[in-house]
Amino acid sequence: MRKLLLLLFISLALVGDKYGFIDKTGKWVVELQFDDAWGFSEGLAMVSIGGKYGYIDKTGKGVIEPQFDKGGDFSEGLAKIVIAGKTGYIDETGKVVNKLQFEDFSEGFSESVELVSDKCGFIDKTGEWVIEPQFDRAWGFSDGLAAVMIDGKWGYIDKTGKMVIEPQFDGAWDFSEGLAMVSIGGKYGYIDKTGKGVIEPHFYGAEEFFEGLARVKKGGKSAKWGYIDKTGKMIIEPRFDWSNDFHEGVALVLIKD
Repeated sequence: MRKLLLLLFISLALVGDKYGFIDKTGKWVVELQFDDAWGFSEGLAMVSIGGKYGYIDKTGKGVIEPQFDKGGDFSEGLAKIVIAGKTGYIDETGKVVNKLQFEDFSEGFSESVELVSDKCGFIDKTGEWVIEPQFDRAWGFSDGLAAVMIDGKWGYIDKTGKMVIEPQFDGAWDFSEGLAMVSIGGKYGYIDKTGKGVIEPHFYGAEEFFEGLARVKKGGKSAKWGYIDKTGKMIIEPRFDWSNDFHEGVALVLIKD
């Protein structure tokens, strides 16, 4: 069963082979009727009927009729769609806002630019290239920088395409709260936006910072998860078999019997 998605007090629920939406009291707010469905983003949820994808509002009203072969969540007012194997973007009325031209896509709009493969570059919301395809791999922008890979090493570019942190890492991820997680030799640490190492790579597993803490794992695969602050100090000692990020002061964790 698909996990329940709690978004703006409405949850996606599956009963039998149809999807609908319930509120926090368990009351149906959108009756069971869809072959597949996803959570709400920017007030709309993607649903599938008869193998085609469209979008509904929180009353269940069809805002964009099912007509696409694939689709994605709305982000910054646009959603990715696929028609006959080509990818483009629609606005919240369902209008295609740029020509269907891309063979594939990998990321939603992040700080108003979109990452497009095979050689990775970035487009704006009109579909025009703002950074020409030149990278082997790339992530979306966060805190004004995007991680890109050239010849097997990762660095960071700014929105002009200028390389501001030279490719040197085996892996690199988004900046979050001023720091980004990077990997060297199979170990994880953190850098600042100048590329300076703030927390040396020595964790077996690590994640991004949220609310001043990041979850990390020391040791091998059987090691436990704990939380560090931005100096690398262990604030919550590793004792969890699984953990999630902090949101609104709490984090979901698991301790196995």
